[in-house]
Amino acid sequence: MPLIDPLSTTTMNRSCSLATRFARRTTLPLAVLAVLPVVARGDLVEDSKANLTLRNFYYNHDLRDSVAPAQSKLEEWAQGFIFKGESGYTNGTVGVGFDVYAGLGIKLDSSPDRSGSALLPGAYKNAGWARDSDPRSADNFSEATGTIKLKYSKSELKVGGLFPKIPLVYAGDSRLLPQFFEGAMLDIKEFENVDISLGQMRQVNQREFAGTRDIQVGNYYRVFSDRFSYLGGTWRTSAQTSIGAWTGQLQDVYQQSLLTGTHTERLGDWTLGGTLNYLDTSESGSALAGNLDSRMVSGIVSAAHGPHTFRVGYQYNAGSSALPFIHDTDLPGTTNAIQVLRFDRADERSWQARYDLDFAPLGVPGLAAFARYVRGDNFKVNGEDGKEWERNIDISYTLQNGPFKGLAMRLRNVELQGDATGRRDENRLIFAYTLPLL
Repeated sequence: MPLIDPLSTTTMNRSCSLATRFARRTTLPLAVLAVLPVVARGDLVEDSKANLTLRNFYYNHDLRDSVAPAQSKLEEWAQGFIFKGESGYTNGTVGVGFDVYAGLGIKLDSSPDRSGSALLPGAYKNAGWARDSDPRSADNFSEATGTIKLKYSKSELKVGGLFPKIPLVYAGDSRLLPQFFEGAMLDIKEFENVDISLGQMRQVNQREFAGTRDIQVGNYYRVFSDRFSYLGGTWRTSAQTSIGAWTGQLQDVYQQSLLTGTHTERLGDWTLGGTLNYLDTSESGSALAGNLDSRMVSGIVSAAHGPHTFRVGYQYNAGSSALPFIHDTDLPGTTNAIQVLRFDRADERSWQARYDLDFAPLGVPGLAAFARYVRGDNFKVNGEDGKEWERNIDISYTLQNGPFKGLAMRLRNVELQGDATGRRDENRLIFAYTLPLL
């Protein structure tokens, strides 16, 4: 599918009926789509919910001291409207329902010399750093999708627009509008302590595009595929411990296997926790990204006491290639992939220290903050030993009462420096308010 025109400043509306399109590619009977309007009874309507989120996003990224900067900074301001509606299910052995999503983004401030923040379409070219000759951002853009869902007992099948939150594919939501996929997902929850999930993603709607396209590979941006298939599950061995095993394949690019385990323990007034991951990635099929060897080990431990939480993490890519992943998603099986850097280069090892403070027990409910520092080394830059670090400060506050109760405000500040990136500074200011409609 062609990309949107990056030079256009007019409305870009490439929304489509994804559920219908995907049904034509699969064995899902089209009769399911036709019958929906006449089965709207029982819990289909009574259990429905809908909301509208207003997201105001200011983004500033200083590139003056970066390595070979194409421009001095990225700076844009935009307003987003995110509508999500979820129906209940019809009565019967197999319940039928549907979900809908629509998003609208409006440019508030931008210019060609500072575009490219990924808030708006038009400045990125294949989501890389290459700029077009006229890199103006769109004045506005819109997108929409729909999902057919079937439920039997405790299991659920979704076909159409998807927002996956599984270990191998965690849809990103770090810009104005969320990322979503076309595909099918089946979640099986018939067993007391075991959940199983399988599915396939066929197309993706990136956070700064309107309209779906083939799936792009992070760290290998010139590589695309039209099919990601996965299978996995989680076993809860106790209330404190769970173990997960997942496998996935991006057709003709890579295959991945992920083992993950989590455990929490109460020790007096302290709550201790830990997560350990092992992610093994190699080439698949035609190997469009070349031979791949990424063996990522990561872990993080935490200790919480009252309003304080302390975390220490470690990550090491033992392979000879950078980690391939689905672009714009949160990285699978990693600890130190944070706001800007991912610390996933070939042979890179990194350490993290983080401190969280919840101000509610201190008399300021709704206020929270954390500080995080990650340092990486043991990788090569132009044949020389390289190192890098990133520091994050994140402050959020949600109004607890008054006419604007629920209004959330968040400030995210980043400073980073590395032999491959140079020095960069970034600030994000986000206001979000969700209005329940049903």
